[in-house]
Amino acid sequence: MGFSDNHPNGNNGREKRWLTPPFVVESLGVFDLDPCGAPGHDLAKQTFIPERNEDGLALPWEGRVWLNPPYGTEAGAFISKLAEHGDGVLLYFARTDTHVFHEYIFNMADAAFFLRGRLQFLGADGEIAGSSNAPSVLFAYGENNVAALEACGLEGKFVRF
Repeated sequence: MGFSDNHPNGNNGREKRWLTPPFVVESLGVFDLDPCGAPGHDLAKQTFIPERNEDGLALPWEGRVWLNPPYGTEAGAFISKLAEHGDGVLLYFARTDTHVFHEYIFNMADAAFFLRGRLQFLGADGEIAGSSNAPSVLFAYGENNVAALEACGLEGKFVRF
């Protein structure tokens, strides 16, 4: 099982747990569920954590979802589940050439917020661990999340699909 905050390390290709900076999630309001959580890094009212044997794909999703999926083979399954759920925000790389991007983002998301610059992720200790090896984008599923992206106050560009 992967973690929501695994990002390929641009320097050596190995995976390392990098956590979403809380200010990103806080700028979007309160979330009901983070299905790919990390210990001590609660970004929603309910967090599924692999270390507690909580499988974010198998367990039911309810309410507004924050999703920073595991990067790798599981990403598509998590993004597909969010697209079908229809209520949440996805943090994902701006890799517009992928099947996942075309199938579950361009065809199913309602809006995007292209973050300016590279997002600085946190390590398990809460300290800045570094940047991802690609730009990050926030995607809204559902009109309430479109409004949240449009009003988030982060640096970047909002686009409605």
